[in-house]
Formats: sequence, C-alpha cells, structure tokens
Amino acid sequence: MRCPAWRARAVADTTIHSTPPLTVEAAAFVDAQVAAVAGRVGSAQLDRLVAETIRRYDLATADPTQDPEDGYLHVDPRHVTVDTEDVHYAGTLRIEAEVDIADALDLDRAVAHHAATHAALGSLLPLDARRAKALGDLARTQTALDLAGGGADLEDTGAGGGDADEPHLPAARAVVIHAHVDASFSGDTTVFGPTGRMENGQRLVLLEQVQSWCADSRTEVTIKPVIDLNTHLTAQTYKVPADIREQVQLRDRTCVFPGCARPARRCDVDHIVAYDHDAEAEGRPQPLPTQTDNLACLCRFHHRLKTHSPWRYAMVEPGVFAWTSPHGHRYRRDHTGTTDLEPLVRGESPAPPGIPRPRRR
Repeated sequence: MRCPAWRARAVADTTIHSTPPLTVEAAAFVDAQVAAVAGRVGSAQLDRLVAETIRRYDLATADPTQDPEDGYLHVDPRHVTVDTEDVHYAGTLRIEAEVDIADALDLDRAVAHHAATHAALGSLLPLDARRAKALGDLARTQTALDLAGGGADLEDTGAGGGDADEPHLPAARAVVIHAHVDASFSGDTTVFGPTGRMENGQRLVLLEQVQSWCADSRTEVTIKPVIDLNTHLTAQTYKVPADIREQVQLRDRTCVFPGCARPARRCDVDHIVAYDHDAEAEGRPQPLPTQTDNLACLCRFHHRLKTHSPWRYAMVEPGVFAWTSPHGHRYRRDHTGTTDLEPLVRGESPAPPGIPRPRRR
C-alpha cells in the first residue's frame, strides 16, 4: 500500500515517542496492526492502538521514583477540578474532569436529557448553554440525595422488596455498553485478555473496568452466547431473525457503504440480492434467501441510495464488499476502511460501463 510521507512520519512519531516507551515486541504488534491501513489511519485510531498496546504488554507499571506529572499512565488519571480562581466576565467557571467510561456515558446521557427538557419547556438558549444548565440541575438534585443510606425522612416507595434496612437509592439509569474482550483457553480455563474494545466509538476498554462495572450491586448484567462469525446462518423469511442480525452487526461493525462510519447497531440489515416477495406465490425459487452471505449493514440513507440508484455491491468474502458507483468507480470496503480500486490518473475522465443513470421525475 502506498502511504504519504507525512502520514508515515506521524505513525513513526506516535510510536517512537510513546510514554512509556514501547518494547521491540510491542512495536512489532503496532506495526502489524497498522501495516495494512497505514495510508489512511487517523491520529485518534493510532492513539487508541498505542494505548491498547501499552496495556496489552503491561508497560504501564507503577514506578515510585517516577514523577506523577511525567505520564498519565503511571497514576490514576481520574479527577474532577473546578477552577474557582479563574472567573469569566460572563460569570462562569471552568470545570475539567476525567472519569470512568461508564460514568462519562451515563453523565452525557443525563445532561443530554436535561438539555432536551429545557428546550421542550421553551428555553431559547443554545445547546451548549442548556447542557451547562443541565449539569447544574443535576448537581443541585444530587445534593438532596442521602448517598450514605441513612435518610430517615425519605419515604419508602416499595421498590426493591420494601426492606426497611435497605438504603433508598435512586433508580439506576440504563446504559447499554457492548464490550468485546479477547479470550483464549488454557486447559479447561478461559483466559481473558487485559484489553478489549467498545463498539461505541471503538474506545479502548480494560478488563478490570468491566469487572468493576459488573461488581456494582445495581448493575444488571446480560451475558449473550458467543457468536461464531464464520458460521453460515439462514432463514426462510424476509424478516431477519435476531441471531442473524447480531452476527451481521458484529461482522460489519459499521455501515459498509464506502466512507461511512455509522455504527452497525444503528443501521438497517440489507439484502444484497433483493428478496423476491412474489417468488413463493408465483412458484419461483428465491434468488438468495435471508442468509449471512446475502446480508450487510447499511445506514438508512445509504440503504435508500442503494435501493433507488445505480449503486451496486457484492460480498466477495465475509465482511469484505466490492462497490460500483453509477460512474463505474469501484471500491473495496472492509473493517479497515475504504480502498479505491481504480484511482483515476490526473486529467483522465471516467468511462461509465453502461450502468443506467437515475431518471429525474
């Protein structure tokens, strides 16, 4: 793969100047992951890969002689800081925080909900201002809660069994997190890797974080069976069953249209070869039924574009798709991104291969 010099330099700088430094084995792991996508890997993706590598090879060991300010990996980075000394002329203070992933997602959802409530009640403030007010609302509401569990003046609502000795805790907000952690077998024991990834934003997640989330007494944990992505699943109906939908979403990860990164769980599951709804009534066999190798994740916009325009695609191998545009351009789409299979020479005009163009109505 051809890689621009500036991008190769960025990859080298990120790995060479990593804190803590990468070992030869760790650097080889990064190189193996980046080699196929070096020409289009982004800085955020590279930072996540280096962070995963540091955790995977246990390079961030605590060093009592190390200055805590020298690197965030040597100390617990979580904090909430309110800068009471720097007051803006508009009467605002700056808040800076770094919190656990689950707490951050929970807080973001709560702030978004309160901001939407302000808008529904007629607030004309911009979104950022409403989010800031929502954070204040949450703070004032939380001070009224008895977090120690000794609130004698709180009425028993009867939730949770009605035990008089139970603390009156507020109902937990539901946050669904899809985390994938590598696992292997050592004899009869399952050994989990130290790192994994979250589907939401492909964020790095640590095994001990998942363990701490599950240890919370108010956490509802749902364990789903492991899905083999290489298993061929099929159904006789047009509607995609839940197990096939889950397999396709795990395989594709995002919308498979060239350049689209919408998460697969927010996409439609499309029949690559269209399902013939009249086949059974007219005695024809289905061109291709609802099965793994005839399904792909497309966001609603690109699903409609594929259905109502000359864009066409086919699955060449599991999770790898070949797309053809209305003008004959061909693209390869897989979990690493989009590759232009026929980049045009400067000044050359594309030659459409006879694909029909959409008609204006």
